[in-house]
Amino acid sequence: MTLQQLFSEYIPYLIPRDQMQSQFLDQEVDGLFFDHRNINNSNDTKIKNSVFFAISGINTNGHEYINQAVESGSIALVLENDEAVPINYQGAVFKVTNSRIALDEIASKFYSSPSEKLFCIGVTGTNGKTSITYILEHILNNNQKLTGVLGTVNHRIGENIWNSQMTTPDPVTLQSRLQDFVRHRAFAAAMEISSHALDQQRANSVQFNTVIYTNLTLDHLDYHKTMDHYFESKQKLFTDLLWASKKKPLFAIVNTDDKYGRRLKVAAPAIVWTYGQGESDFQIDIKKMDFNETVFILKNPFEDKEFKIFIPGIHTVYNVVACIIAAITCGVTMEQSAEALLSFKGIPGRLEKIETSSDKIVFVDYAHTPDALENTIKSIRKIQKDNNLDSKLLCIFGCGGDRDKSKRPQMAKIASENCDYVMVTSDNPRTEDPYQIINDILSGVPTYLKNTENEIDREKAIQKMIQKAQPKDIILIAGKGHEDYQIIGTEKKYFSDAKIVKKYLG
Repeated sequence: MTLQQLFSEYIPYLIPRDQMQSQFLDQEVDGLFFDHRNINNSNDTKIKNSVFFAISGINTNGHEYINQAVESGSIALVLENDEAVPINYQGAVFKVTNSRIALDEIASKFYSSPSEKLFCIGVTGTNGKTSITYILEHILNNNQKLTGVLGTVNHRIGENIWNSQMTTPDPVTLQSRLQDFVRHRAFAAAMEISSHALDQQRANSVQFNTVIYTNLTLDHLDYHKTMDHYFESKQKLFTDLLWASKKKPLFAIVNTDDKYGRRLKVAAPAIVWTYGQGESDFQIDIKKMDFNETVFILKNPFEDKEFKIFIPGIHTVYNVVACIIAAITCGVTMEQSAEALLSFKGIPGRLEKIETSSDKIVFVDYAHTPDALENTIKSIRKIQKDNNLDSKLLCIFGCGGDRDKSKRPQMAKIASENCDYVMVTSDNPRTEDPYQIINDILSGVPTYLKNTENEIDREKAIQKMIQKAQPKDIILIAGKGHEDYQIIGTEKKYFSDAKIVKKYLG
């Protein structure tokens, strides 16, 4: 696609310049970039004709790197301020109101609007996004509806796997990956949509069919500052993005047991289906739950249906139900979903039971927010109580550095009040002092409780807790889940909670 074709709707934003060479408009565009460092380092292939988008970010401003983009050979610049454009630059300059919106729109066009060719499902909420994409992928694939996934763990379709750098990628990566899914003949794309991505308009050009809301709890206030802004960002998926979707029909699936779910506004064209244990369209009635099996009834407008899954946790049931409803919007019956779920083995790092030769029970879980930690602990406690298990619950967790500090003492309070013993350790301290992070956490432990200690070295913390645990005791290692690294300072080091457990328990 030539530059003129790609920017046909942006021609009014083209700045007339004496130095501009008109032949650039007839050049084929080879790549879109918003990081000048990647222009000549894209999969080790030199990009001949690139377009550079100057994005005004939180920590950096792309307008400061226009010279570098020009030196790298960009044939066009998209920016909000043209003062930094070299006077002798001969390429095209598009001055826009918002470079982020332009990047999103142009990326979709550059990759031939791939979301129009897929059944697109977006999942947002503080907790549950990754689990839902995994479960939904399994249900749809088991019903011959090949599904690609974009999320926190990775991007994948079939046997093809790509690394993931963030929950929802930048528009170029997102649209490129959707094009990969189209190329692999996918029926659907299941996407985790973060509040950051919604606020930064990374997914505005995705044509969604179905969107899912899980919950909203304390997290990311380092970015959003207030819960209201956090909620408003999530809200955009159900209003702005649904309104813009050309798909028909549209569906919104909402957890109305969550107080923010009950506040959620949904674009008028969409069909809204609610779920939860309270009054809702799809009402959950849990009949049995232990560490190996969960049975529940789903009461709904179609038929009351029993489901069996082989992973524990009340929050897991909520995630499964959201997927059952989403599968209906894809043409999969509840009976077909029930059959598919019988072969679902779980989600990496989501209340994942680590198989060892020991009779000590160890779970690794991604819970890194107060609500997620509380839900996981309460799920384990409920199973212990309902099954008359005489065992202790020991918990290891930490909090990430350079992230929302307000949740640190809250997580300590939840863990210390609901577990028999707690070990506070490092998560990903990043550039913060890990001792200060631990002190912030420990400030939330009630003074009357003496069941908490700390060990800055995460491996030593796990080793100590394993040694402390008695046979049949349950150890919950929370915070990192599927992650196989620790970020200390600016260095990313290999580290896997699951492998450390196996090292000491065999």
